[in-house]
Amino acid sequence: MNFDSLAVLNQEIVDCHLCNRLVAYRESVTPQKKHKGEQYWKRPVLGFGDAKAHLFILGLAPSAQGGNRTGRIFTGDASGDFLFQVLHQAGYANQSASTAMNDGLQLAGYYITAAVKCAPPQNKPTPQECKTCSQYWTRELHLLKNVTAVLCLGKFAFDAFWAYANKKAKRKEKRPLFKHGSSYSLEGLPMLYASYHPSPQNTNTGKLTEKMLLEVLTRIRH
Repeated sequence: MNFDSLAVLNQEIVDCHLCNRLVAYRESVTPQKKHKGEQYWKRPVLGFGDAKAHLFILGLAPSAQGGNRTGRIFTGDASGDFLFQVLHQAGYANQSASTAMNDGLQLAGYYITAAVKCAPPQNKPTPQECKTCSQYWTRELHLLKNVTAVLCLGKFAFDAFWAYANKKAKRKEKRPLFKHGSSYSLEGLPMLYASYHPSPQNTNTGKLTEKMLLEVLTRIRH
């Protein structure tokens, strides 16, 4: 099969039914009252961004009422509201909100995707689901030839990338402690950066602020 383009890969992702639990859950999600009458996406959620990106952002998974509803990663939920506000401040997005596929959002210099493409129950994919889905985001990364930095949003994404790095290097190097703002140079791979995930449990409590995430993005850009 030809995997030389994102378009071909994206079609394979959208058609994926490999994880029975995730397929059943994503298709069972019912609209919240405020979204009553909307046609939900209920399929794997594709990555989104600039094909010439230098920054690759890796998140956890789409939310049931966010990406699983809108069809675009980090779109239509509180995590995305926070994230795109900061990305706009950093000059990576033409607008500060991401609400729907056709909202006019354009990304400059980065590509954003998830370690698991389907919304998982309680936002908790299993290790096997993460392993099964890793073929997709790693191929996205491979197809984006200009990437020099990877930003992992949260420990789940960080662990997923570290597992990929070890597999690629055929080693079993101990994963470092996940810490917001940390960075690592990995031979043969883009520079790795870590941030807390922009979930409400982090942003509403002050564990992650706009200033904190903006500082990481500024370091990456410079």
